[in-house]
Amino acid sequence: MRFSPAAWAKLLFLRDLGETEVGGFGVTAAEDLLFVEDVVLVKQICTPLSVVFDDVAVADFFDQQVDRGLKPQQFARIWVHTHPGDCPQPSDTDEETFGRVFGATDWALMFILAQNGQSYARLRFNAGPGGEMPIPVAVDYRRPFPASDHDAWRAEYSANVQEEEFFDRIGPAALSDPGSEKKPFVPFGFDRDADVWLDDWFGPFEELPLMEEVALGSHI
Repeated sequence: MRFSPAAWAKLLFLRDLGETEVGGFGVTAAEDLLFVEDVVLVKQICTPLSVVFDDVAVADFFDQQVDRGLKPQQFARIWVHTHPGDCPQPSDTDEETFGRVFGATDWALMFILAQNGQSYARLRFNAGPGGEMPIPVAVDYRRPFPASDHDAWRAEYSANVQEEEFFDRIGPAALSDPGSEKKPFVPFGFDRDADVWLDDWFGPFEELPLMEEVALGSHI
């Protein structure tokens, strides 16, 4: 997995704007589905432990990317999110989300960026016999890339990220009282019964190009 310098700089910037996790989708080059050219946020509610995407915002994002002429494998296969601590390993919630939301796709990738440059990337194949494997992460400077734009990135963050204290949303009362209005998080914001609509977005698997590794301090 490789990031353009601009996409990597943007993700670092977004990670450090708040005290919570933040998530988005990796948008890739048409000819290289593991080369992330941009990271795009959608409306979400975030705590230090969780990210919940707004369903309508995700659907709108998908529509916008299709209108741009992108294929689903360019914008709907790489789930990117941050951890506010030093550990990039996926949590139980991350694993449940990855399996539930991306389990019907032919392939998907979970990428996590933590503090101090620590990162984690795992590629999952659901087509054929299936399987998954950790993959290296690098920043690729060989392609042209735009300059950093902190003002635009800050505006994107402000427009999409709603920070919430974890126990504002799920606390002891919510855990002990089934009738409480405070509902436990539904990771990623997708309704379990509505996930079937995702099937329409995913086409046949295209063979991924082999990656040429670029040295980077943060890797699996």
